[in-house]
Amino acid sequence: MKTTRPAVFKPSLLAGPAIDQTGVEERTARFTKRSIKAASKMQGLLMTLSMIDLTTLEGKDSVGKVEQLCYKALHLHDAFEGLPTVAAICVYPSHVRTAKKALQDSLVKVASVATAFPAGQSSIDIKLAETRFAVAEGADEIDMVISRGKFLAGEYEYVFDEIAAIKAACGAARLKVILETGELGSLDDVRKASQLAIAAGADFIKTSTGKIQPAATLPVTLVMLETIRDHYYKTGCKVGMKPAGGISTSKLALHYLVMLNETLGADWMNPHWFRFGASSLANNVLLQIAKEKEGCYQSPNYFSVD
Repeated sequence: MKTTRPAVFKPSLLAGPAIDQTGVEERTARFTKRSIKAASKMQGLLMTLSMIDLTTLEGKDSVGKVEQLCYKALHLHDAFEGLPTVAAICVYPSHVRTAKKALQDSLVKVASVATAFPAGQSSIDIKLAETRFAVAEGADEIDMVISRGKFLAGEYEYVFDEIAAIKAACGAARLKVILETGELGSLDDVRKASQLAIAAGADFIKTSTGKIQPAATLPVTLVMLETIRDHYYKTGCKVGMKPAGGISTSKLALHYLVMLNETLGADWMNPHWFRFGASSLANNVLLQIAKEKEGCYQSPNYFSVD
């Protein structure tokens, strides 16, 4: 399988037909009408849990809060045997060391936002320094934000070079590139930003920071999935996908998994290639699993908030 990527920006990277927004919306509506049998629903719920990046990105984050979140990542609901852990804990760079220590030798990754998250309004030197700091603290993954102002001004080479520089600073850590699709304005720009990020070296493309509305939507995610598919058909290189923000119910998460399966196929149906960025989704999924196992809903009070 090929692994090389373009070393420099080329305008041809952004070529492609205009997006049919009505067609995208009609197709995503069909994904929400798929019938899912009980056994498949349980499989999907467990898969969803395993794909969650359990996230806390607040100014009030503390050592205690991050430690509690890490405990939850490893003990989602001890009353039920066989539950997977979440894929990752996502925190600010200053809390990476705490998360790494709390997760110890588990399979749960530590992801860190960087590059002046969420606005991205800082110099490249500061963004690189923050990325290197997060990696040095032990981050397995970096979630960076693109410079949306530069992108919307048509300064595509600047955005490309910035992503490529952050990718180099990541070293062995995987890079998720956040497009902040709620600020891009059109599905055409979503596809263009996706192509730019992939060409510059993104290991994942991600919809949103969760700080801007609208965040993840099915139409936006479909456009990004199709960009990943087209890149794979052209180059043989796989890229991951992370919808984030606004996905708080298991029903909606299952719609995303249906769309993922029908667009990219079984090879992407795992946490190495697909993630949900979420803070409240895990509890809703656990409630649904309890309903499937016991025939009734448990009280939300039986599940920790974080």
